Amino acid sequence: MPKPDRYRPVKKKTGSTSRGRQSRGPAKPSEKKELTLWDQASRWYDSLVGSQGTNYQKDIIMPGVFRLLEANKKDRILDLACGQGVFSRYLAKEGVQVEGLDSSSELLTYARTRSHPAIKYHVGDAGDIKNFDADRFDGIASLMAIQNIERMDLLFKSAAHWLKPGKCFVVVMTHPCFRVPRQSHWGWDDEKKLEYRRVDHYMTEADVPLLTPPFADSKSFTLTFHRPLQSYVSALVQAGFYVDAMEEWVSNKKSLPGKRAKAENRSKKEIPLFLALRARLHSVPPPQKDAQ
Repeated sequence: MPKPDRYRPVKKKTGSTSRGRQSRGPAKPSEKKELTLWDQASRWYDSLVGSQGTNYQKDIIMPGVFRLLEANKKDRILDLACGQGVFSRYLAKEGVQVEGLDSSSELLTYARTRSHPAIKYHVGDAGDIKNFDADRFDGIASLMAIQNIERMDLLFKSAAHWLKPGKCFVVVMTHPCFRVPRQSHWGWDDEKKLEYRRVDHYMTEADVPLLTPPFADSKSFTLTFHRPLQSYVSALVQAGFYVDAMEEWVSNKKSLPGKRAKAENRSKKEIPLFLALRARLHSVPPPQKDAQ
């Protein structure tokens, strides 16, 4: 069993696309279902994100995604890996029809409790193409989840099946070029009086076990996956998409007055926190490679 602080290269996998996690093992006969680690971490995660989302989500991510979706009133939008439904509720307020899909039934309990019944939430693996019929949605968005999903190739293929031709699929993640788990850090150059971002590892794909939150049982942890930018674009292309927009979003926060405030504010504007990719379907899908 790997230790929670281990950083390891990713091997080719055939598992599901539910948010990356280490399972506790087969369910006991007396259990009605096997809880994912995201189910078990749901209360902690909900306290972190809240019913309305973090400030970054409210001020930067959700308005940016809605703009990139190019959604019209009454369009049907899928919030993919929707968690507790923060973006689903945002979309509903904008007048679109919303459905949410997530592998964690516990997070969806929070979503249903806080949402209007018109928002339809579904429990399911994002890589299972059978969740929805083809050409069901006028737009699909996945916010801050792709880096926690093991088989992003299956998720992208599902999205391609569910999305109507010509419509938008928007994926937002922590920026893979600058925010590499345990392999990127802030540094200070005293001679130049500059705050900089140090990146020790980028090209090799890797997974990082994380205790979220720190469980008493150190063998239980979720996983986050680092991939270079080319891996995301290549997987989208293999699923039949082409990327027609890419945006890099910086922090909107300002440092408190101090000796380093000017340098810190400069770095906030120059080193983005988030990456948004918008993709559309090719009219003729490209040839597919055999699954690994």
